[in-house]
Amino acid sequence: MIRPCPATPADYRNLARRQLPRFLFDYVDGGAGAEQSLRQNERAWSEVVLRQRVMIDVTGIETDTALAGQDYAMPLALAPIGLGGMMARRGEVQAVRAAQAQVIPFTLSTVGLCGLDELAATGAPFWFQLYMLRDREIVEALLQRAWSAGCRTLLFTVDLPMPGSRHRDTRNGLAVPGLRPRLLKIAQLSARPGWLWNVALRGGPLSLGSMTEHVAAASDPDAFRRWVDEQFDPGVTWVDIAWLRERWPGRLLLKGILDAEDARQAVDAGVDGIVVSNHGGRQLDGVSATATVLPAIVEAVGDRIEVLVDGGIRSGIDLFRALALGADGALIGRPWVWALAAGGQSALARMLASFRDELRIAMALTGVTRVADIGRHCLYPSTKEGN
Repeated sequence: MIRPCPATPADYRNLARRQLPRFLFDYVDGGAGAEQSLRQNERAWSEVVLRQRVMIDVTGIETDTALAGQDYAMPLALAPIGLGGMMARRGEVQAVRAAQAQVIPFTLSTVGLCGLDELAATGAPFWFQLYMLRDREIVEALLQRAWSAGCRTLLFTVDLPMPGSRHRDTRNGLAVPGLRPRLLKIAQLSARPGWLWNVALRGGPLSLGSMTEHVAAASDPDAFRRWVDEQFDPGVTWVDIAWLRERWPGRLLLKGILDAEDARQAVDAGVDGIVVSNHGGRQLDGVSATATVLPAIVEAVGDRIEVLVDGGIRSGIDLFRALALGADGALIGRPWVWALAAGGQSALARMLASFRDELRIAMALTGVTRVADIGRHCLYPSTKEGN
């Protein structure tokens, strides 16, 4: 039977479910607790209603803009995804090439499969994401390596003082010692022989490339996860951000801001931007959806720093909604991983092209031709505050 061509991230998600071992699909797809915040992230964007306008000359639509001081084809970036490289053979390499082809930024996770040097070898520019670890020497070493690899934008994750409670991972035996979890994962792997052959056997070492020089456990994802869980530092404060600011000469964006007061503190700390984020609903269940808090955060910081947003964005229409609520741009996480798992670099490139097409359609039918012209006047008043 010939299956329909995928058209949306939901289509790619269904294909990814059939390609990936259960524990790997759930690792990406799942959230914290009862996953209420994960679901609300998507729902909140759908409640932001666009104001359609007609009989306006929109023949010269331009989606290009600047993010973190660089020009891109649209205000969208690929978010950092831990173990993203396991979704396809050398997954982060395929993803950064797809992003380069669409002229948008890709962000490499600290716990990505492909390392800084491997991505630098592609010649494609990329951003780097980092956590504050207890071992500050490793943090400094990674900063130096990222700079040497050509990274000039650092996304620093601040909403991980400790890992969230992710029940799907527990059910699938991730980072759980014992014979039963191991047998469970073996059974799930055996049900996906295509993934085993293409990714595990032909895809090179399944180690965390950026960390192998610093942590012996980086060659074993389960052992590394236990190590990194111990390395998350609950004592991190704004003093540590000042320490980081002194050591990183490039653009610094804090990822994981969900409160206006924290956003104002970020401005005072001298960072260049923030990512309004609840970690895709993977950290604390029951927190606000990012679309809901975005307007208040934008109002709190004004134009003093760049404001990006992630969480539940599934289309170019959602991207338009984020811009209309005041964001300078947005990041997507799960959608790019689903597309990569479903069809590799070419599928991801097609999905990104559809995001841009949808953004253009939204601009045309709300009567704007430049990204800078998208604002709250493009929404009905009842949704201007994200209600």
